[in-house]
Amino acid sequence: MSKAESTSPELMVASGDGEPVKPEKDRKFVEALSRGLDVLRAFSQGSVILGNQDIARITGLPKPTVSRMTYTLTKLGYLSYNVQLEKYQLSSGVLALGYAYVSNLKVRQLAKPYMDEFARQTNMSIGLTCRDRLHMIYVENRLPPEASLLRMDIGLKLPMATTSAGRAYYCAITDKARHVIDDAMEAKYGAEGWREKKEGLERAKEDYEKHGFCLSLGEWDRNINSAGVPIHLQDGTIMALTCAAPSYLVSAEKLRGSVAHQLAMLAGDIESLGV
Repeated sequence: MSKAESTSPELMVASGDGEPVKPEKDRKFVEALSRGLDVLRAFSQGSVILGNQDIARITGLPKPTVSRMTYTLTKLGYLSYNVQLEKYQLSSGVLALGYAYVSNLKVRQLAKPYMDEFARQTNMSIGLTCRDRLHMIYVENRLPPEASLLRMDIGLKLPMATTSAGRAYYCAITDKARHVIDDAMEAKYGAEGWREKKEGLERAKEDYEKHGFCLSLGEWDRNINSAGVPIHLQDGTIMALTCAAPSYLVSAEKLRGSVAHQLAMLAGDIESLGV
């Protein structure tokens, strides 16, 4: 692996939900910073309030290390401490960072009217997502008028392996990057679980090569059908556009036969904006 490849952002993924895979003997890599960010990521695993022992279990870091990290992050305003529960939760410093990223995301602003029109025409929810390790995160979600179904809040995480957004991203990256993600998923799910996930990803690759889109038909949520397509930004970033609806409203046949093709055309329109 060349030096350029070893530090490529698309190759920096997590092994499971723990330590990131990082270049060996990289003197530029700051281990303490990596561990501090792992502590912050622990709060995205479902619980909004965690103790040091909880964080140590989630991250795999030694408890003394976690104690130092949570103390420092609290002093910096990224965590707050609940004295009664003797546990931590995210503070406004994290919100400020997340808001700064989303508000300055040019593609999100330019794509909104196109996404609104797609949602109106198809009566489906449509979202724009980016990757975070082995997940995809919503940075925008638009709904058809007067619809309340499938409202996905900004910041919501979706598993890469079973969702159309994750599969679209997976199919769009290089073979080398896919191999790194494959190894991380096998470590996360185990041999048997990874075998099942891999089958779904292989089907998605076949769809993507033939039609330019990926599907998830009840595989993430048994009641939800969705399609996903990648969006290639000018800076080399890959995001994913996904549309979804309850299966009783949009059948697999309708999704595959027409809606997913419309979504692929929409992705092309957004890319043509020069984002």
